[in-house]
Amino acid sequence: MLAGLEASRDGETYSDDLGERVASVVGGRSARETARLFGVSVASAVKWSQRLRMTGSAASLPMGRKQMRSLAGEREWLLGRLEAVPDLTLRGLSSSYAIVV
Repeated sequence: MLAGLEASRDGETYSDDLGERVASVVGGRSARETARLFGVSVASAVKWSQRLRMTGSAASLPMGRKQMRSLAGEREWLLGRLEAVPDLTLRGLSSSYAIVV
Protein backbone atom coordinates (compact mmCIF):
# COMPACT_ATOMS: atom_id res chain seq x y z
CA MET A 1 0.00 0.00 0.00
CA LEU A 2 1.20 3.46 -0.79
CA ALA A 3 1.63 6.28 1.67
CA GLY A 4 -1.36 8.58 1.67
CA LEU A 5 -3.90 5.87 0.91
CA GLU A 6 -6.10 3.69 3.12
CA ALA A 7 -7.33 0.25 2.09
CA SER A 8 -11.02 -0.06 1.38
CA ARG A 9 -13.08 -3.18 1.79
CA ASP A 10 -12.68 -4.39 -1.78
CA GLY A 11 -8.90 -3.91 -1.89
CA GLU A 12 -9.04 -0.50 -3.56
CA THR A 13 -7.63 2.51 -1.75
CA TYR A 14 -9.17 5.70 -0.45
CA SER A 15 -7.43 9.00 -1.07
CA ASP A 16 -6.21 11.26 1.73
CA ASP A 17 -8.57 13.91 0.36
CA LEU A 18 -11.56 11.66 1.04
CA GLY A 19 -10.23 10.93 4.51
CA GLU A 20 -9.90 14.64 5.26
CA ARG A 21 -13.45 15.34 4.06
CA VAL A 22 -14.94 12.43 6.01
CA ALA A 23 -13.02 13.34 9.18
CA SER A 24 -14.14 16.96 9.02
CA VAL A 25 -17.80 15.96 8.62
CA VAL A 26 -17.63 13.39 11.45
CA GLY A 27 -17.09 16.33 13.79
CA GLY A 28 -20.75 17.34 13.31
CA ARG A 29 -22.41 13.95 12.67
CA SER A 30 -22.12 10.40 13.89
CA ALA A 31 -19.39 8.26 12.31
CA ARG A 32 -22.05 5.83 11.09
CA GLU A 33 -24.05 8.58 9.38
CA THR A 34 -20.93 10.11 7.83
CA ALA A 35 -19.70 6.72 6.59
CA ARG A 36 -23.04 6.11 4.89
CA LEU A 37 -22.99 9.62 3.36
CA PHE A 38 -19.53 9.08 1.79
CA GLY A 39 -19.91 5.36 1.06
CA VAL A 40 -17.02 4.25 3.27
CA SER A 41 -16.83 1.88 6.21
CA VAL A 42 -17.64 3.08 9.71
CA ALA A 43 -14.18 1.91 10.81
CA SER A 44 -12.52 4.16 8.22
CA ALA A 45 -14.63 7.15 9.25
CA VAL A 46 -13.75 6.59 12.92
CA LYS A 47 -10.06 6.07 12.16
CA TRP A 48 -9.83 9.23 10.04
CA SER A 49 -11.64 11.36 12.63
CA GLN A 50 -9.41 10.02 15.43
CA ARG A 51 -6.28 10.71 13.38
CA LEU A 52 -7.53 14.23 12.59
CA ARG A 53 -8.08 14.94 16.32
CA MET A 54 -4.70 13.47 17.34
CA THR A 55 -2.45 14.84 14.60
CA GLY A 56 -4.39 17.64 12.93
CA SER A 57 -4.57 15.67 9.68
CA ALA A 58 -6.49 12.60 8.55
CA ALA A 59 -3.72 11.70 6.09
CA SER A 60 -2.24 8.22 6.24
CA LEU A 61 1.18 7.65 7.69
CA PRO A 62 3.92 6.35 5.37
CA MET A 63 3.92 2.56 5.03
CA GLY A 64 6.89 0.32 5.71
CA ARG A 65 10.09 1.10 7.52
CA LYS A 66 13.53 2.24 6.55
CA GLN A 67 15.63 -0.84 5.83
CA MET A 68 19.28 -1.05 6.75
CA ARG A 69 21.62 -2.27 4.06
CA SER A 70 22.59 -5.66 5.43
CA LEU A 71 25.82 -5.88 3.39
CA ALA A 72 26.89 -2.25 3.76
CA GLY A 73 29.91 -3.26 5.88
CA GLU A 74 30.99 -5.81 3.27
CA ARG A 75 30.80 -3.46 0.29
CA GLU A 76 34.55 -3.13 -0.29
CA TRP A 77 35.15 -6.87 0.13
CA LEU A 78 32.29 -7.70 -2.26
CA LEU A 79 33.45 -5.23 -4.92
CA GLY A 80 37.00 -6.56 -4.61
CA ARG A 81 35.79 -10.16 -5.08
CA LEU A 82 33.76 -9.20 -8.14
CA GLU A 83 36.72 -7.32 -9.60
CA ALA A 84 39.01 -10.33 -9.08
CA VAL A 85 36.48 -12.84 -10.45
CA PRO A 86 34.02 -11.01 -12.77
CA ASP A 87 31.93 -14.11 -13.56
CA LEU A 88 31.51 -15.09 -9.91
CA THR A 89 28.19 -16.79 -9.17
CA LEU A 90 26.10 -16.30 -6.06
CA ARG A 91 26.96 -19.86 -4.97
CA GLY A 92 30.69 -19.18 -5.42
CA LEU A 93 30.39 -15.89 -3.60
CA SER A 94 28.49 -17.43 -0.70
CA SER A 95 31.02 -20.26 -0.33
CA SER A 96 33.85 -17.77 -0.08
CA TYR A 97 31.83 -15.75 2.45
CA ALA A 98 30.87 -18.90 4.44
CA ILE A 99 27.13 -18.60 3.77
CA VAL A 100 25.01 -21.61 2.91
CA VAL A 101 22.53 -20.96 0.08
